[in-house]
Amino acid sequence: MGPGEDEAPQAEELSDEEVSPDWTPQEKALHEAKMKAKAKRRLRRTSSRDSARESESADGTVEPVSPRGKVNDRKSRMGKGRGLPKKGGAGGKGVWGAPGQIYSYQEPDVRDPNYDESAQGATVYQKVVPELDEAELQKAVHPMVREYFEHGDTGEVIALLCELNLGGQRPEVSRLAVSLSLEGKASHRELTSRLLSDLLVKVLTEEDMARAFDKLLANLPDLILDTPEAPQMLGQFIARAVADHALPLNFLDRYKGRVDCEHARAALDRAAVLLRIKREIIRLDNVWGVGGGQRPVKHLVKEMNLLLKEFLSSGQVSEAERCLRDLEVPHFHHELVYEAVVMVLEGSVEGHIMMVVKLLKALSDSGMITLDQMNRGFQRVYTELPDLSLDVPNAQNVMEKLVDLCYQEGAITQQLRDQCPLRGRKRFVSEGDGGLVKQ
Repeated sequence: MGPGEDEAPQAEELSDEEVSPDWTPQEKALHEAKMKAKAKRRLRRTSSRDSARESESADGTVEPVSPRGKVNDRKSRMGKGRGLPKKGGAGGKGVWGAPGQIYSYQEPDVRDPNYDESAQGATVYQKVVPELDEAELQKAVHPMVREYFEHGDTGEVIALLCELNLGGQRPEVSRLAVSLSLEGKASHRELTSRLLSDLLVKVLTEEDMARAFDKLLANLPDLILDTPEAPQMLGQFIARAVADHALPLNFLDRYKGRVDCEHARAALDRAAVLLRIKREIIRLDNVWGVGGGQRPVKHLVKEMNLLLKEFLSSGQVSEAERCLRDLEVPHFHHELVYEAVVMVLEGSVEGHIMMVVKLLKALSDSGMITLDQMNRGFQRVYTELPDLSLDVPNAQNVMEKLVDLCYQEGAITQQLRDQCPLRGRKRFVSEGDGGLVKQ
């Protein structure tokens, strides 16, 4: 129905309506004012509708209507629904609906305050760990390997690695462990070889290990900058891994005639030589030697005796320091002090006394032998001095001279010098003393 059709009935209503003859002039004037106001409101309403339709037909767009006029409007502003009230008008805040209303079954919502987890049956929880990238893997593995060098427990490392989502970064674990051990000690490399053997099957596969050593061989030019002996060490790692069945047996055969880098060729040649020498031995256990604290005490004592004999023949303090550092037994340095003092007491050569004093002073000044280890070594000699004097009658005099020289050079403290037992002197009564005992 158009706007013209609406105006005709309105005009007819105004013309057909008659004014009662009984009305007073004031009532007639009021009636006319009401009719005019009513007509104006209808006219204004129809004109606004017509203008909106004309603009819509011309531009094809509808201007948004300000929501200020709909502040008290209870209809939905989302453009959905039929504009009916919620729950059929039978509900309000905190009301379930009209009496007798039956609702269909709805799935329980975990965010519902009344949600009961135990009533929902067996619940399966799954922990999702994101896959690590290269930077995150290095940040996680570096402290893990350094801590492993301290405690030597491969089981703890495996447990920590199983908690990570390595994904395609699994070969990087072996590569990072070997790279860190190249910069460390021989005992660290021994621990790394054991770790590679234990990681097999549980964390890594033979192909993962092979890919790790492929990258190490390719990065040898960079590794040599920090570790000049990297080719020989990497060759020993490869030989040990093949002997421990951590690498495929045909790993060396893959590189025959395909190596252009001289450093990689040197590493592979070193591995081939070790495997050829030890072909009848299942494991190359001694490829890195035995770690410091893991060596038998008899072996350590023998090594220190050889060290002292070599020093007494050559007199090179720096070489003695290097050999002592390579033993990696700082808790057992008191044995070196003990063996050096006993060697002097049994030899009692003037030149050897000065050389031992020089060695002890150098080791004390460099911090190689701590004050505690120095005191323990001398105190052991003090305790056994009566037994040593039975074999070497002049041991007491030599000991006093050695202690005085060490104190003068600053190798020992005054308290340790004062603890040295004095030589016992026998006092006899002579005829001219009047029967008195000499004091």
